[in-house]
Amino acid sequence: MEYHLPLLEMSEEQLAALIAKLKDDEGLQEKLKGASDLDAVLVIAKDAGFDISKADWLRYQAKQTIELSDEELEGVAGGIGSLGLCKICRWSI
Repeated sequence: MEYHLPLLEMSEEQLAALIAKLKDDEGLQEKLKGASDLDAVLVIAKDAGFDISKADWLRYQAKQTIELSDEELEGVAGGIGSLGLCKICRWSI
């Protein structure tokens, strides 16, 4: 028997829609960059019309960390930086 989790898929779709909107909405980008923590990010996203779960946001950040560029990897290997920053909110990972 296959189980379907529509709420999880809905949240992932909302996250994808938010990321798409961020490409063109500098005001929303700035709001997210100024967020003090994940709860603040989720409030900003909700105010912008997106219902995103903490789990989906954290999964997105983890994926961004896994997909480091060669330059970012050299910085980590050379000991000159942290793993990186969330590409949306600029928090250290």
